[in-house]
Amino acid sequence: QVQLVESGGGLVQPGGSLRLSCTASETIFTIVTMGWYRQALGKQRELVATITNGGRTNYADSVKSRFTISRDNAKNAVYLQMSSLEPDDTAVYYCRADLFVRGYVYDNWGQGTQVTVSS
Repeated sequence: QVQLVESGGGLVQPGGSLRLSCTASETIFTIVTMGWYRQALGKQRELVATITNGGRTNYADSVKSRFTISRDNAKNAVYLQMSSLEPDDTAVYYCRADLFVRGYVYDNWGQGTQVTVSS
C-alpha cells in the first residue's frame, strides 16, 4: 500500500487552467501505472488520464488536447495539467497508483481534490 496526497484543486473560470499534483509515499514495490479519475455529482467515477512508468499515456476522449498527464518516477509523483477548462470538468479528481506486488497489481487511491469550473 501507498499513501497518495493530492493537491492543486480549486475554483477556476471557464477557459482557465489548473495543475493537479499527486505524490505517493515511499514504497519498495514498483508503481506501474499512475492516473487521474474524476467523479461528478451524481455520476460514476470515470477515467481522465493514465501514464505508465514507461511514459505511455491514455486519455479520455473528452479531455484529449486539453489535459496533459506527466510523471516523475524519482518522486513517485504524477501531475495533470488542465487547460481550457469547461463546466463539465467540475468533479472530484482522484489520483490512483497501481503497485506491482509479487505478481499482482493492487490499486491505491487518494482522497480526492475538488475542481470547480464556474463563472
